[in-house]
Amino acid sequence: MTIRTRIAVVGVGNDFRRDDGVGWAVIGRLRKRAADRALPADTVLATCDGDPVRLMELWEGADLAVVVDAAHAHPSRPGLVHRLELDAGGLGRATTSSHGLGLGEAVELARVLGRLPRRLVVYAVEGADSSLGTGLSEPVEAVIGPLTEDVEAETARQRDAAAHG
Repeated sequence: MTIRTRIAVVGVGNDFRRDDGVGWAVIGRLRKRAADRALPADTVLATCDGDPVRLMELWEGADLAVVVDAAHAHPSRPGLVHRLELDAGGLGRATTSSHGLGLGEAVELARVLGRLPRRLVVYAVEGADSSLGTGLSEPVEAVIGPLTEDVEAETARQRDAAAHG
């Protein structure tokens, strides 16, 4: 018997605001690698501009949602990756999304509406440049490979947990 679990991996951001495109870059890398390194069955890869309703639609019903987003922190350390996991206390506020309406607000709205995934992991990457244009800054570009591997590992752990569940 095969146990299937729905996993949503969402890159949040804007590919035309430099480092704000980090989530899209990770999704792009996952899509390219999918031929050689298959993700667990029933995994959905998506990009989103951060709209809370769209995020809820993408992760609703998922056993695991992994969100990759650019973040602002003060003081800033471009390329630093923060891993946050939703628990009973909610998400921490160590970083804020680079979007007007932050991911924290989208999570709170989903919680109130009963539309959170069973487990939510957020990778927030501190950016150096959110000006108009394409291409990531050097410190953010440098974390794309390791971050993609971290996201793949999250999905593999979920697959393994479901199989032994």
